[in-house]
Amino acid sequence: MKITDECIACGTCVDNCGIDAIVETDEIYMITGDCTDCGACVSSCPVDAIVE
Repeated sequence: MKITDECIACGTCVDNCGIDAIVETDEIYMITGDCTDCGACVSSCPVDAIVE
């Protein structure tokens, strides 16, 4: 999973990640290596900024 530059940094993906695998960087969020590819963040993103 990857968060693209389309990210608006709303934090919805962070709230929906059950294992805290999404962290805030300078301008957008980033998915860490702890991600299990469950897809919860993908379906929660309001701007479709998370891709596989």
